[in-house]
Amino acid sequence: MARVDPKAVLEGRMPGRPAIGLIFGLIVCSLCALLALGVDAVFGGAGFWVGLILAILPIPLLVALVLTLDRLEPEPPRALIFSFMWGAGVAVLGALVLNTLGLLYVTVPIFGETEGHFVSATFGAPLIEESLKGSVLFVLLWKRRNEIDGFADGIIYASMVGLGFAMMENITYYMRAFEDGGAQQLQAVFILRGVIAPLSHPLFTSMTGLGVAYAATHRGKQVIAPLLGLLGAMLLHGLWNGATTFGMGGLLIVYALDFCVLIVLITIVVLERRQTVKRIEAYLPQYESTGLVTPQDIQMLRSLHSRRAARRWAKSVGGPTAGKAMLDYQLAATELTLLHKRAERGNADQRWFVARRDSLLSLMGMARQAFLRTPPRMAPAAGPPWAPQGPSGFMPPPAQPGPPGPPLGPPLGPPPGPPYRV
Repeated sequence: MARVDPKAVLEGRMPGRPAIGLIFGLIVCSLCALLALGVDAVFGGAGFWVGLILAILPIPLLVALVLTLDRLEPEPPRALIFSFMWGAGVAVLGALVLNTLGLLYVTVPIFGETEGHFVSATFGAPLIEESLKGSVLFVLLWKRRNEIDGFADGIIYASMVGLGFAMMENITYYMRAFEDGGAQQLQAVFILRGVIAPLSHPLFTSMTGLGVAYAATHRGKQVIAPLLGLLGAMLLHGLWNGATTFGMGGLLIVYALDFCVLIVLITIVVLERRQTVKRIEAYLPQYESTGLVTPQDIQMLRSLHSRRAARRWAKSVGGPTAGKAMLDYQLAATELTLLHKRAERGNADQRWFVARRDSLLSLMGMARQAFLRTPPRMAPAAGPPWAPQGPSGFMPPPAQPGPPGPPLGPPLGPPPGPPYRV
């Protein structure tokens, strides 16, 4: 029997090696990033290395903060890496070329030196940069729309693109600050861009992410919603760039605006995550007849706190293998819930729905069997903490002589309960 790859099932892809398109895309993004770094290195001198170090320094922390929002239903790492590299490579190099050409041949010749730079920064740069950053989100909507299950996913992908772009852009800003004013000016720019407002580009591009997420999860408005999101990203970006000409007062206004936007985005993610967890109670009871879930298991799955407690319990009973099996079970149940949510909105093809549903049920069954077959480190005094007296799919059966029965699998036909819309 072929071994099932849990990650491939959860990500909704064929198991095996990465796709050629992904490898080619990462190569192109990397080459673009190297070209952009080469330009900075040629014109930056010693300041290039100072800027490179300072730009990279906060990135691990910022990426970790973004991934904190992605714990309930983690996005595929390969898609997150590609999004980051697109922002750091294609978007940066494209913006460098187009912004320079626009400044030299459009804004400065028309408006003059001073006003030309203002127009370029306030109107030209946001148009170019947000279009380039948002293009990868449009590609995801076109090629991998099933990866985007809600607003949180759109925000996370957009944030990864924005972090990649901001990292490369900050190298230039730090490099110029070091050359123009030495350590003192470099310190001020680093505090403003790297400490106080390191999430400005992720916030801008998240507007596009919201529009793309809406289009991916709803019928109709497949073009209007992403374009409105892109327009919102350009407006926020333009306000940010334009406010710098109004001194400290302008900066305070845009910092306050970005802080409000950040709070709104976090609120959207938290509320959507809570709604997803609560929907588990609505969709999973129809699978109780399969034996894969019980009412007690559903109560465990609908609480983030009880999910963590279940993983800790599984790991204490059966070690890392049992803990991993519990995690796979929980993630598959979450994906199953999101699948029903998509079908309820009429945004799921019937064949795809059935195939995806059965693969997730199979993964839940195999994860449960993997847990039950793991030699226990210790004999639990009772059943699982969320169902000490049962019933639960994770309660080991009493030892009996004879060979074990066949593992439970997914239902062959549609699940019992009310019909789903596809």
